[in-house]
Amino acid sequence: MKKIIFILLLTTQFSFAQTGFDRGNALYQKGRYEEAIVEYESVLTTNQHSSELYFNLGNCYYKLNKVAPAIYNYEKALVLNPDDAEIQNNLKFAQKLQIDEIKVIPTVGFSKMVHDFTSTFHYNTWAWISVGFSTLFLVFFIGYYFSQITLSKRIFFIGMFVLIVLLLVSVSAAISEKNHYDGEKPAIVFTEMVLVKSEPQNASNTVFTLHEGTKVFVLESLENWRKIQLTDGTEGWIEKTAIKEVK
Repeated sequence: MKKIIFILLLTTQFSFAQTGFDRGNALYQKGRYEEAIVEYESVLTTNQHSSELYFNLGNCYYKLNKVAPAIYNYEKALVLNPDDAEIQNNLKFAQKLQIDEIKVIPTVGFSKMVHDFTSTFHYNTWAWISVGFSTLFLVFFIGYYFSQITLSKRIFFIGMFVLIVLLLVSVSAAISEKNHYDGEKPAIVFTEMVLVKSEPQNASNTVFTLHEGTKVFVLESLENWRKIQLTDGTEGWIEKTAIKEVK
């Protein structure tokens, strides 16, 4: 009986989430963006998350010229679907509404080369690639073990060696990307204007000023303060309530 009740509750929750999403889409098509936002956010309360949902929320806020929420939701969508060209394109449009223009300092050297390679795929994709190489290695091992022809054995042996190398590379790439994902903590400034301090206290010197919509990276937490870094490498302390973390 308990299992039946659980299934019914789960089905009802999912149905509510779906209808909320559909109602939001219908309202968006009619240009009723604020009402669409209410419907979309009602889906989030059921713990139903998707890149499409955050993307649609971003579009609604963009239509209402609400910079920070638009950029925040596009960034949330990219976390779930980092290779989506449409999300990336709309994010660029939303970023044009920002007041702050922060330069991006590119990384150089060997670490950049490694990251450029590992970031080709999401860490989940790298994991599936590793599974594929493992399966192929098993196939080649069976072929090597049962083959009676010398040439075939050599081919299977060389193939096993190549697949081991590829497997190690893919596993290393998956671990590297996962560590990068866990270590990176992006956030969006939601306050219209906020003073960034040199130390985690209001009496300290102001290092620079930020405006809503600017993307920062959280490096450290201390009570109600967050140490942040900009894409140009500049660092400072900001009050927790001024930003909203993407993940």
